[in-house]
Amino acid sequence: MKITRIELYQVDLPYAGGVYHLSGGREYRSFDATMVRILTDTGLEGWGESTPFGSTYIASHALGARAGIAEIAPHLLGRDPRQVDRIYDAMDHALVGHNHAKSAIDLACWDLFGKSVGLPVCELLGGSTGKRLPVISSIHAEAPEAMRANVARHRELGYLGHSIKIGALDSEGGPVLDAERIKASLADQKPGEFFIVDANGGLTPELALRVLRLLPEGLDFVLEAPCKTWRETKSLRRRCEVPIFLDEMVQQDEDLVLAVSEDLADGFGLKISKAGGLTRGRRHRDIGVAAGLTMSVQETVGSTIAFAAIAHLGATVPERHLRCILDTRDMVAITTADFDAPIIDGGVLVPNSPGLGIRVYQNVLGQPLQVWGD
Repeated sequence: MKITRIELYQVDLPYAGGVYHLSGGREYRSFDATMVRILTDTGLEGWGESTPFGSTYIASHALGARAGIAEIAPHLLGRDPRQVDRIYDAMDHALVGHNHAKSAIDLACWDLFGKSVGLPVCELLGGSTGKRLPVISSIHAEAPEAMRANVARHRELGYLGHSIKIGALDSEGGPVLDAERIKASLADQKPGEFFIVDANGGLTPELALRVLRLLPEGLDFVLEAPCKTWRETKSLRRRCEVPIFLDEMVQQDEDLVLAVSEDLADGFGLKISKAGGLTRGRRHRDIGVAAGLTMSVQETVGSTIAFAAIAHLGATVPERHLRCILDTRDMVAITTADFDAPIIDGGVLVPNSPGLGIRVYQNVLGQPLQVWGD
C-alpha cells in the first residue's frame, strides 16, 4: 500500500453552547477544524482531524496546523501509511514539533491501517478492554447555578463524568466565585460520578490554595491543570491534598516522564492532538499505566472524526486507569461523520468496524483547500 494523494479540508465548528468561557477571560464561539483525507493505490482512504482549542490554549492554532501539514504532506507520498512509526519519522524529519499538525495525518494512517487488515483501530493499539467507556461533559465557566444545571442536563443524557471549568479573574469574582462554582456543580453528585475541576492553567498556587480552603470537606474531585508552569505546579503539589491531574503541560513524551519522575501529578488528560496523534498517544498511555497514573482520554475539541479516535484509544486503557473519555460530539453544532457509538448506561462502546469506523459526510466538508499527489 502506498500513499498517492493527500487532501486538506477546513470546517468551522460552532460551539453548541453558544459561548465557551475559560479561565483568564478567554472566550470561544467557534472552532476552526482541519481534516485530512489520505488516498492509496489500493483504493482505500483514511481520515483524520486536528481542531485546536483556538489559539490561546496551548501553542497551536488552526492556520499553523494547515501550514504544518503543507510542509509535511509532500514527504509522505509513495510511503506505506501502515508503517505508522516510519511515517512519524518522516514527519519529524520534515517538520520539528507542531504535534497538532501531525495528528490529523497520523489518525488517517491508523484509519487506513485498520481498513487494510479489516480490524478496528483499537485492536491495532493493543486491543479493546471490552468495557463501556464512561463519557465526560465539558462544563464551561459561568454562574454557579447555571453550571449546576448544565451538569444536570448532561447527567440526564447519561454522562458519568463532568469537567468543571474555573479560573475567575479577580474582577469576575476570583476564588470566591470559583469555590461557589465547584460547590454548585458537585451539589447533586451521584455514586459513580467523576468530577474534574479544571483551571486550564489559570491559577497561581496562591489562588488555588485560596479556592480549596473555601470548600467544605468531603467534596470528591480532582484538580486539573491548576497552574501554568512546572514550578508553580510543584509548589502547589507540596501543599495540596486534592489529587492533581496535568493537561496543557504534558505534550511531549519527556513532559510526562518529568511529571512521573518529580511526582507532580496523580493523573493526566491524554489529548490526542496535543500528543501528536495515536502513535504518540499510545506511548503516553503506556507511560501512564506503567507509572500508576490514571487518565482521561480526550481532545482539545473536535467533531465526530476526532471523537472516533478518542474512543478507540480510550478502549485500550485498562479499566482501573481510565476515568473517562471526552465526547466532543456534544461540544460542536456540526456533525462531520457517522460513528455508531451512542451513550448507553453511562458510556459508549467502540463499533466493530474496520479502521476508525466512521463514514465521513464529504458534503459537510466541501472541496479540499489543498491537494498533494495524483
